[in-house]
Amino acid sequence: MSLDLGGLSAPVSRIEDLTAYLQGAERPAERWVVGVEHEKIGVRGPPRYEAVPYHGPGGIRELLDAIARSADGTQHKHKENGQPIALLSKDASVTLEPGGQLELSGAPARSLREIGKEIDDHLAEVRKDSKGIRWLAAGYRPFGTRDQVPWMPKGRYAAMKSSLGPRGRLALDMMLMTATVQVNLDWSDENDLAEKARAATAVSPIVSAIFANSPIVNGAPSEYLDFRYQVWRETDAARSGLLEQMLQPDWGYRKYVEWAIDVPMLFVRNGSDYADAGGQTFQKWLRTGRLASGEKRQPTLSNWVDHLTTLFPEVRVKRVLEMRGADVVPPPYMMAFTALWVGLLYDVEARAAAWDLMRKWTFSQLLRFQGEVARFALRAPRALELARELIGIARKGLAGWAARSGLDERAFLDPLDDILASGKTLAERALEALQKSPEALIRFWQIA
Repeated sequence: MSLDLGGLSAPVSRIEDLTAYLQGAERPAERWVVGVEHEKIGVRGPPRYEAVPYHGPGGIRELLDAIARSADGTQHKHKENGQPIALLSKDASVTLEPGGQLELSGAPARSLREIGKEIDDHLAEVRKDSKGIRWLAAGYRPFGTRDQVPWMPKGRYAAMKSSLGPRGRLALDMMLMTATVQVNLDWSDENDLAEKARAATAVSPIVSAIFANSPIVNGAPSEYLDFRYQVWRETDAARSGLLEQMLQPDWGYRKYVEWAIDVPMLFVRNGSDYADAGGQTFQKWLRTGRLASGEKRQPTLSNWVDHLTTLFPEVRVKRVLEMRGADVVPPPYMMAFTALWVGLLYDVEARAAAWDLMRKWTFSQLLRFQGEVARFALRAPRALELARELIGIARKGLAGWAARSGLDERAFLDPLDDILASGKTLAERALEALQKSPEALIRFWQIA
């Protein structure tokens, strides 16, 4: 999601202004919280299980209106050109992805039980207010092609369609067809952020293997158990994937900013207007004070925030540290995904152990492992062995987190026991459901 909520109009003129924005997110450990964002894919049917348009009876706009009414004033509509495109409350939001995927960005909380309840309440509300729409926890839209998916009426997505679309063979698939779950965590200082980013980058492909859940493309088994993961590998290498710099001992705020300002901007926003950035980098805009069009204009913090949201590494830094490498999965697994990252990164010993698990791998080996995971998930070489070790580290980390927070969240990992024992991911179970019938597959993935 990317909504300008105000307070970001200050001009920026130096790299130090950009690093200060990240540094300002530091939070002492006793105040660390957890945020979860998840997307889900809407379909109509049977028989075709097609994508849901924005306009028309039973469309996305009607659903947003209905959810807003059900919220009884606790959520307000955010509109663009008169069209509702999001619902906002104090700490949470419901927003639209380009192909109508519905995203809940939940309120940050200390307790995973509180987060789980918010997700359950949201799904119950969506279930009640959807008219003929079935919402799937699948990493990739299982039926139809991207050309059959209606675009949502957001200026940001129109701009990205023209600027990002040509940059990768599957860039438009990423926008229209995929769905993910993301965990957002805090850090206390630059060194703490660096340790977390390094460990998370190193083990991210293992986590993707555990939660693989996108094996079907246009109604048939694909060559990949985690096709969403492959989509990201063919979106835009300049802004996506794993960042080698995060594995280096001198990585920190400035290194990340120096990378970010060299990635071409996808658009330049002024209010609700989105202009083509012409392939210009944020660095050039910062240095010259001029846009590619020749217009003299100083960038603002709001422009910097926009740019950060158009960078898509698996481990992303904004005002939180985001873990973005997994397919969306049903709620019990969604909470296991959350608990896994809390256990790995909110405990010093656990994140050191996670890094130690992979520290001897070269970056090229890690990239090759990514490709194997996309195809074979936990059946990739060493993936299941590494996954079992990683979950063991996370359980110990959650015990350490419990000692400091008073919250014992280890039980949230239990849904992974069967996956780790058998090596069979949700992707393989989805393929078994498809063998019975398309309707059996929809029921397998349906969460609202």
